[in-house]
Amino acid sequence: MAHDIVGVRAQFPALKSGWAQFDGPGGSQTPQPVIDAVAEALAGPLSNRGTVTLGERNAEACVGAAREAMADLLGAEPSGIVFGRSATQLTYDFSRALARTWSPGDEVVVTRLDHDANIRPWVRAAEAVGAVVRWADFDPATGELTPEHIEAQLSDRTRLVAVTAASNLIGTRPDVPAIAALAHERGALLYVDGVHHTAHAVVDLAGLGADFFACSPYKFLGPHLGVVASRPDLLATLRPDKLLPSPDTVPERFELGTLPYELLAGTRAAVDFLAGMDPRARGSRRERLVASLGSLEHHEDALRRRVEEELARLPGITVHSRAAERTPTLLLTIEGRSTVDAHRHLAERAVAAPSGAFYALEASRRLGLGDTGGLRVGLAPYTDEEDVDRLLEGLADFLRTAP
Repeated sequence: MAHDIVGVRAQFPALKSGWAQFDGPGGSQTPQPVIDAVAEALAGPLSNRGTVTLGERNAEACVGAAREAMADLLGAEPSGIVFGRSATQLTYDFSRALARTWSPGDEVVVTRLDHDANIRPWVRAAEAVGAVVRWADFDPATGELTPEHIEAQLSDRTRLVAVTAASNLIGTRPDVPAIAALAHERGALLYVDGVHHTAHAVVDLAGLGADFFACSPYKFLGPHLGVVASRPDLLATLRPDKLLPSPDTVPERFELGTLPYELLAGTRAAVDFLAGMDPRARGSRRERLVASLGSLEHHEDALRRRVEEELARLPGITVHSRAAERTPTLLLTIEGRSTVDAHRHLAERAVAAPSGAFYALEASRRLGLGDTGGLRVGLAPYTDEEDVDRLLEGLADFLRTAP
């Protein structure tokens, strides 16, 4: 297992700017093969999907290749891959479709660890049909969301559990398979927000036990759009709103309007790029993805441990990312100092590490940070030791400056 950090970095034009990028949790930088794939698709010819003209066939090929690539990435079936404008939009769409199967008094479980995009759609959908929202807590001292936290909120009326596979704020990775087992024992479905998780770990839809898994290619080196993976037979039971002449097949019935073919081409290219990050990886694309993402985890974990060890030596810094299983994403606060000021100080040194709650308002509030949050440091496939040096030097310099 070997993450080719030098080879990976060479393919990111944005890194030529000289910035050290620690803002990957909000959106990763884009490698040249993805940029090229988008441009080549737009160069066309390109038309609405079909089988007659070259433009029609090119569009059809973009869609089919993107479904196959995302199925390989997520351990899913191509016909279970749904594309949309964003993971947030798709979650709202699915919440409305699923709510049609609920009755007054049915229950939906959401968690205080989640991004609001996996909370508010379910809250609003429940309100619309008279269902009850039950809130699963997490331990702010450890950052852990355990299966027991979920189990405490389940009942025979539970219809859906919405949970994150990894917190975009503090990196916590809950035990999703155990949570899935508990939900399924009660006859409930499990909707997993995998937006942050997918950028850092191998995903296996069946292994996770997720009935629905949402993610966003722009968090893992691709273009801006959203994806939901599910079982085709489960998708076939849902009747979303759609235009009368639009296809009623699965997954097309969930995809409103014309798909962004060029972005689908970029998504396919992003998955191929991920599969090639470990030059020693062999086999099918799925096998190469498993190997490359395993190598990436090893690389990112080593850098994360170094950052944590160095931060522990800096006075006044509290790291709120403490869960045993977590992504390489750290949330920091600084005693007596504004993390907004720290963000600006780092930016003056061409280090990008933003400050905020990043739409994880419930989690930030539960941590006692209100809606302000903290400074978020996120590692990515292109993060190297020199980037870490500059981050740590910038924070040390900030602490030396007068408030």
